[in-house]
Amino acid sequence: MATAAPSAASRIAVVTGASSGIGAATARGLAAAGYRVVLTARRKDRVEAIAEEINTAGHSATAYPLDVTDRAAVDEFATAFRTIGVLVNNAGGALGADPVATGDPDDWRRMYETNVIGTLHLTQALLPKLEASGDGTVVVVSSTAGHGTYEGGAGYVAAKHAEHVLAETLRLEIVGRPVRVVEIAPGMVKTDEFALTRFAGDREKADKVYAGVAEPLTAGDVADTIVWTVTRPSHVNVDLLVVRPRAQASNTKVHRER
Repeated sequence: MATAAPSAASRIAVVTGASSGIGAATARGLAAAGYRVVLTARRKDRVEAIAEEINTAGHSATAYPLDVTDRAAVDEFATAFRTIGVLVNNAGGALGADPVATGDPDDWRRMYETNVIGTLHLTQALLPKLEASGDGTVVVVSSTAGHGTYEGGAGYVAAKHAEHVLAETLRLEIVGRPVRVVEIAPGMVKTDEFALTRFAGDREKADKVYAGVAEPLTAGDVADTIVWTVTRPSHVNVDLLVVRPRAQASNTKVHRER
């Protein structure tokens, strides 16, 4: 199915957490779809390398090192734009898999700050720019964890539930304005860093997450769904898109081959 080319007024797309995984794949996909992509993440070298790759491929990308939890830095970043067409709130992640009884409050706090407050910061700072374009889209990359819980996941689940509610409430509050609010909720996605970060670099624990699963989702699979929702006609709002690998029926029901 052909995608609609972005209008001149809405051709800039900001992607947070774009230094790897879903964020990087989304930046590549939106650039290929005709957007001028602004890649943000804390790791300057990584976003610059990906932006260079996109530009070398004949598309348009700019790297901007940014910590989404730093409100002053976010506000300064927003001054660079008069209008933008798309904001993809992808920055986030999970830390730890301990039960509630022994979970680390610092991990919970960091997850909430990155997943929820970071999304709030960027959305607040750029919402006027999205509205000024006359055809804006806010994408919130949440998780199936935001729609159901599982043992050992309470801190991450709580943050992703909050992110889901943020998107749902924003959609209610700005109805009638020229801005869509889309939530993408991926299930099991195998990327280079997600599980490894969650388990503090413990490769054995990270590998067990995907053990026996023939084909978990890839970052590219999720990026494809994001690009598809963004490039629908302006009057079409994909409120919520849940995407899982075929092997995963729920957060707790996964088929593993032996």
